Amino acid sequence: MKIPKTITVGDTEYSVQQIKHMRRKGTMGRVDYNKNTITVATHSNVRGVRFKHEERCDTFWHELTHAILKDMDSELEADEQFVTAFSERLNQAVLSARF
Repeated sequence: MKIPKTITVGDTEYSVQQIKHMRRKGTMGRVDYNKNTITVATHSNVRGVRFKHEERCDTFWHELTHAILKDMDSELEADEQFVTAFSERLNQAVLSARF
């Protein structure tokens, strides 16, 4: 799966950026609602190694799940356990799709 450069959730268009490292230690991605950006790291800021493609896709879906739940005004938006469980299953489903 290719990670898009832009994606629209509701009325909000997000710019999707892939950068080498996140600023915050131990993180792989972030959604910024003020700047309408989703950021995905390509490399670990702890170990310095490149993340596998599947890991980067999982991070993208994770951050997009936050954005969708925010658009829905759902309390689940801040529930990391739910967002992680949902986005991991979504990533597996998308990566398993055959056309």
